[in-house]
Amino acid sequence: MMYRIGYGLILAAAVTTAGAAAAKPPLRDVARIDDGLLYVALANEIRKGCDAISPRFGRALSTLRAIQQHALDLGYSQAEIDAYTNSDTEKDRMRARGARYYAANGVDPTKPDDLCALGRAEIARNSAIGVLLRAK
Repeated sequence: MMYRIGYGLILAAAVTTAGAAAAKPPLRDVARIDDGLLYVALANEIRKGCDAISPRFGRALSTLRAIQQHALDLGYSQAEIDAYTNSDTEKDRMRARGARYYAANGVDPTKPDDLCALGRAEIARNSAIGVLLRAK
């Protein structure tokens, strides 16, 4: 009888643990991941739109790998990560976040001077965006 009770407790604990693991929040709700991808995307747009700023590709690649590893460490599968990063809905949402970031900083992303000013400010602040960029 003790064996069955002990086995039942172990089984209940395993089911509870598995249920908790299955209840992961969407990747978009994991700030370190979602914000990290936003910062890489913004840095990429800044470097593309401003000839006076170049990318730190190695740092960007390292950042992307760290984001991916963090998601894996949290228990997300590669398929879940790929679905999130390839989702048109998530890409649109990320573009909207970027637009809000530009607006909050008084930047018109179609104007190279604005992008350059933002890029230089981010570099000077050594922000999460700035560390991905280098002034030429």
